[in-house]
Amino acid sequence: MLRSLTSRLQTLPARLSALRGWRADATAALGGAISALALPPLYGLPALLIGVPMLLCLIQGARGPAVAARRGWWFGFGLHVVGLYWITEAILIEAARFWWLVPFAVPGLAAILAVFIAVPAAVAWRARPGRRAALALAGAWVLGDLARQFVATGFPWNPLGSVWEFPGRWGDIMIQPASLVGVHGMTLATILLAATPLLGRAWQICGLGMLALWCGFGIARLDQKLPPGPDLTVLLIQGNVAQGQKWDQALMVSIFQRYLDLTRQAVARADGHPAVVVWPETASPALLQTDAPARTLIAEAAGGWTTLAGSVRFDEAERPRNSLFALDANGLIDAIYDKWHLVPFGEYQPEWLPVGFQVVPGGGFAAGPGPRTLHIPGIPPIGALICYEAIFSHQVIDESDRPAWMVNVTNDAWFGNSTGPRQHLAAARLRAVEEGLPLMRAANTGISAAFDSKGHELGRIEMQMTAILPMKLSAPLASPLYARVGLMLPAGAAIIVLITGLYGNRAKRRPDRTNFCIN
Repeated sequence: MLRSLTSRLQTLPARLSALRGWRADATAALGGAISALALPPLYGLPALLIGVPMLLCLIQGARGPAVAARRGWWFGFGLHVVGLYWITEAILIEAARFWWLVPFAVPGLAAILAVFIAVPAAVAWRARPGRRAALALAGAWVLGDLARQFVATGFPWNPLGSVWEFPGRWGDIMIQPASLVGVHGMTLATILLAATPLLGRAWQICGLGMLALWCGFGIARLDQKLPPGPDLTVLLIQGNVAQGQKWDQALMVSIFQRYLDLTRQAVARADGHPAVVVWPETASPALLQTDAPARTLIAEAAGGWTTLAGSVRFDEAERPRNSLFALDANGLIDAIYDKWHLVPFGEYQPEWLPVGFQVVPGGGFAAGPGPRTLHIPGIPPIGALICYEAIFSHQVIDESDRPAWMVNVTNDAWFGNSTGPRQHLAAARLRAVEEGLPLMRAANTGISAAFDSKGHELGRIEMQMTAILPMKLSAPLASPLYARVGLMLPAGAAIIVLITGLYGNRAKRRPDRTNFCIN
């Protein structure tokens, strides 16, 4: 029986590459869905050792680049449908208005994102089977992920480099290379490692060696002691307001009072030490820009310490902005940060939509100018991030005016108790490693947490809890390599890997295109 099973496994690549038509497409979608099990919060890494080889077999068995692209598209569709299912939760919050979107939203978004895998699949078809195809796929995939960060304002959710963010010390170890190459560089290595089951023993040994170096670097970096941090306690407030209640006028006073009460409790926990209070995204139902009495109440509850509070404001053109206000001891506005990476269809309506087709009333929010460092008296300079701005690698701080820490305010109540808030948290954790800066995250719910400058979690408030989290601010590190060089580093590495994979075109391939372990 064991011999029979071994024989079947040995012939599996040839059988996969021989699939045609809908069977090949369905198998590709299945491979993508399996691969999604490696993403946070499941971290089923062995799934990639199944999914990526399946994709390579299907690509190399295709009769042309168009067929390979179609199979890559189906793989990406399966990957993103499973990885992004949680978006349906947001639609159901306003089911009375948008019920008709439920069957289309996730498949539609997955269909768009799958294009960024379809193109790499077509490119990989041009390479000879085996290691060259794996190199071509990995390089083109990362270039596709980089494009995904910018096209149509970008949606770089769930890069495969995030699969290493599992909890605990080993997760801390495995994310340290992000300080060198960022999450995109980790994606490049991840795809190459996932392809090794097809590439023969020599490449499997190389893969193990890569993992050993990866772990060694992570352990060495993690074990270096951080310098002492400033004498500052950050008081994270999680109000846990249900999304359906957030803008209910009958509940606004009680919601505001809840945040004031939590703030008083947090300040009491600080025990007189210098502190800064952080409220989540749009936590204040009062418009802090114009509501001086509300600002005064916040200042009094904060005991004279600075408060960072999310609130909507209106600009000179009367367009709303999603903003973070810094309030001083008297309730005066010290600084304002405006969110600049807005969510398409959630916060703004793309201009390319047909005239008269309105999804976001009034066109939605206006975007801010970009990353900005807030300089507030008595507090180390702050890099502010609102909501999903934390998923944009190397686009989170003003590198020319480097802050000492980052604050991420968000409201993940839209997505319920699903994988979405957990994937969002994982992305924020990687930004701390990439930038070498501590990150403090206040969520309305799902999940407030504190990370040091190496991405080590210092504390958290779990989902659907009303609580406070007082945390001492840890020290920043000197700018890591990735923070200094930026996206050009993984882009350059991806181009080199891609060119290496395409060296020796398809015309020079061996006649047996199912022989993945030789070339």
